[in-house]
Amino acid sequence: MEKIIATKKHMTQIWDGETVVPVTVLEFAPKIESGEIEKLKAGDMVRVSGISHGKGFQGVVKRHGFHGGPKSHGQKDRLRAPGSLGPTAPQRVIKGRKMAGRMGAKRVTVRNLKIARMVPEERLIMVRGAVPGMRGTKIEIRK
Repeated sequence: MEKIIATKKHMTQIWDGETVVPVTVLEFAPKIESGEIEKLKAGDMVRVSGISHGKGFQGVVKRHGFHGGPKSHGQKDRLRAPGSLGPTAPQRVIKGRKMAGRMGAKRVTVRNLKIARMVPEERLIMVRGAVPGMRGTKIEIRK
């Protein structure tokens, strides 16, 4: 099955029996034919791809999960610093070193999301769980 383009509307909750299920509401693009929409049904597992939310320039603690330095023993301004950048022998920073930089705004694919509910007359699909991107972001759905 080829990709189906949709737009991320919002997140909400629906009741599934006695449990509350968090869902993301997606709206199909206007050019998608109803025949393609009917290929999907509630309970299907899908892959959803989109551009993740951009977070701008971030430090190593937020970007890579570094722990930072100790809060005592003479440490005044090194709490969230990366620490040593490597050995002295090559006298340069090795490529691929985890450092501060731009975070997010990359293509992300979330696999094995379950379709919770379909509303074909309103061109809506409710996917169980979180979908990458902000509201209004273009999303690709693959079965």
